Amino acid sequence: MTQQAGAVEPGLHGRVAAREARVGVVGLGYVGLPLALTFAARGLAAVGVDVDPEKPRAIAEGRSYIRHVPAEAIAAAVRAGRLSATSDFAALSGCDAAILCVPTPLTPEREPDLSYVERTAEAIAPHLRAGQLVVLESTTWPGTTEEVVLPILERGSGLVAGRDFFLAFSPEREDPGSGVSTHSIPKVVGGYTPRCLEAALALYGAAFDRVVPVSSTRVAETTKLLENIFRSVNIALVNELKMLCDRMGMDVWEIIEAASTKPFGFMPFQPGPGLGGHCIPIDPFYLTWKARQFEFQTRFIELAGEINTGMPQYVVQRTMEALNDRGAALKGARVLVLGIAYKKDVDDMRESPAIRIIELLQRRGAQVVYHDPFVPRVPRMRRHRLDMVSVPLTDEALAGSDAVLIATDHSCVDYARVVEQAPLVVDTRNACRAVKAGREKIVKA
Repeated sequence: MTQQAGAVEPGLHGRVAAREARVGVVGLGYVGLPLALTFAARGLAAVGVDVDPEKPRAIAEGRSYIRHVPAEAIAAAVRAGRLSATSDFAALSGCDAAILCVPTPLTPEREPDLSYVERTAEAIAPHLRAGQLVVLESTTWPGTTEEVVLPILERGSGLVAGRDFFLAFSPEREDPGSGVSTHSIPKVVGGYTPRCLEAALALYGAAFDRVVPVSSTRVAETTKLLENIFRSVNIALVNELKMLCDRMGMDVWEIIEAASTKPFGFMPFQPGPGLGGHCIPIDPFYLTWKARQFEFQTRFIELAGEINTGMPQYVVQRTMEALNDRGAALKGARVLVLGIAYKKDVDDMRESPAIRIIELLQRRGAQVVYHDPFVPRVPRMRRHRLDMVSVPLTDEALAGSDAVLIATDHSCVDYARVVEQAPLVVDTRNACRAVKAGREKIVKA
């Protein structure tokens, strides 16, 4: 029987429909592990691949290394035979699809670093076979799938994309700690060819409640960038207003709350000590870099980045001023940083502004310790080497500090107790908004 143009190959389509397909997920971090569990929960076999041997070992033992991913879900999927993990890329040869969920950081010069994507594509290529689907989910600049991933796969496999195998891009939309199920978040998908798109729609349609097709991989890549640039620019706006309102003697959080009562034409964004996570601090600069190739300057993006990356410096300056107002100097001061994850109620340290704040405080001579119930030790990071462990949040630790700086507003912390015991509280998250007693100790930053 002749295959119709634009139709999905019967092998892939039939195996997905029969829940017999095996889905390889490369990169078992904050994106890859939830994705693998999503496919497993919908009856497909997920095969995780990660170069860190500890992650496959943890999965085999039914353990979770990500706080918001329950160990019970991992253990149940492993027992059911729907989840396995390895560090051997050869396992992908037995899969119907390979999905890349690897980091795309910035270089020290704030340019895209695609080394993880390139090395992963090179590792996949020798095991690629006809009829397989390859999907890139890592956030990147428009054109990466076709200009970087495609030639590596074709060169290493001898196969042709769109003819022998399928290629697509689908941006990840994980929101760690939000409680939103991965399968309920609409999945945008762009294919290299119409047949590639149909193959990707068949796969994701088996696991996600809604799949949104777009006309190309470039459109899908740019969709993700727009989502995060939108947030970056608006957060920069409220961060700038926070600094202005401080100078004018007003509370920006009160203003945001009042503006939020408007039922149309306004969407509230919250200021903070800077941007964190793998997406918002990084992704906009992927488009900025690509735009320069077209002799175009992305001024909004660059200005937003300038404001947001400067927020840790502002927080330290406010801390210094608050200590000075109380007759103390930052040099030699004991500062307890409360919360160092990039956002509340998660253990994710990627690009956390708290790390930069700690480094700036130490550079100015402060004696810094931290408490974070979700981060017992500062992990090794690409650009930071802080050898610190979380201290207990005792009354003695609070009272013995010259200042407590709230960098992350974890829900489990009793902020009334923090204000009661600490001599000074620098609040970058409005975490103490409900505290009544001791408000004279609180400085918003």
